[in-house]
Amino acid sequence: MASLWHYSILLLAVFAVQASASAPPLQLHFYAQSCPGAETIVRQVVQHRAAQDRSVLPALIRLQFHDCFVRGCDGSVLIDSAGGNVAEKEADPNLTLRMLDVIDDVKAALETACPGVVSCADIIGLAARDAAAMAGRVRYQLPTGRRDGTVSSAAEVHLPSPSVSFADALSAFSNIGLDVVDLTTLLGSHTMGFCHCMFVMDRLYDFKKTGTPDQTMDAGLRASLQGSCPPHTVTPQNESGDAIVPMNLLAPHGPFRLDNSFYRSVLAGKAVLQIDQELASDGMARLIAAKFAVGPRKFRKQFARSMVKLASVHVLTGEQGEVRLNCRKVNSR
Repeated sequence: MASLWHYSILLLAVFAVQASASAPPLQLHFYAQSCPGAETIVRQVVQHRAAQDRSVLPALIRLQFHDCFVRGCDGSVLIDSAGGNVAEKEADPNLTLRMLDVIDDVKAALETACPGVVSCADIIGLAARDAAAMAGRVRYQLPTGRRDGTVSSAAEVHLPSPSVSFADALSAFSNIGLDVVDLTTLLGSHTMGFCHCMFVMDRLYDFKKTGTPDQTMDAGLRASLQGSCPPHTVTPQNESGDAIVPMNLLAPHGPFRLDNSFYRSVLAGKAVLQIDQELASDGMARLIAAKFAVGPRKFRKQFARSMVKLASVHVLTGEQGEVRLNCRKVNSR
């Protein structure tokens, strides 16, 4: 266990997984000269929107994951479909992404202050960082200097589903350079927000095509979820607008606080999503979850580390990619 934690910490010394050996690395305060107020502008916009709607916070953290898991952290999840190309945001796993307009607001403010300087990819990373700080006092410095990708294809979106096994989830994370510590830690963000009924229907009524509920699910949790998600409420036509349930029914401070209560739910057998409950089935993940369940400070520190690692996956820097003037379309369009 100690070696895995040490390995995770050592990886932080390399701030970015570069697309090529010649590309310059990310760096702290990359915009100090070119746009000195960039990080302040991002924080102010996120604060303003969060004051109106606290669900902004989990949405922005989730957005970073969905961006970085496909083509790396290049802002490609923000691009609109155009000219016959179906973009990433139209893929099934991305249909429930929210608050993309927050990124639009940040970009507009930055284009006014420093035209053509700050990338959409960096905006996603900084907005997620500020959301984590506002939601749970998780604070970290984020190296910047990412460039924006120019390709976005729904066909390339292969995110691990909420019903995937732990082994398959770990394999997917390993493919982008994240380990069991990062997987267990980043799933902790599921203590916040809500999920659509479609993501739990199989556990409630037809687990693994058995025609019965998931027998490992806590009976009280199942009854509560069935009350919110009755049978046949989810269809292909309404899957992005179906009923929602809290991601963590045991969260003591409500659905918009980033804390370690998620791990207590997992260890009690009361995780809503199958992938979350799967943490308890793996020896290493269960050990990490047990440490986080009684160590809120350990969770916050590791969440910060893992978010930096996530934000460094296959980044574009230097002359690679571009800096989009509008986060929803590449500059050539």
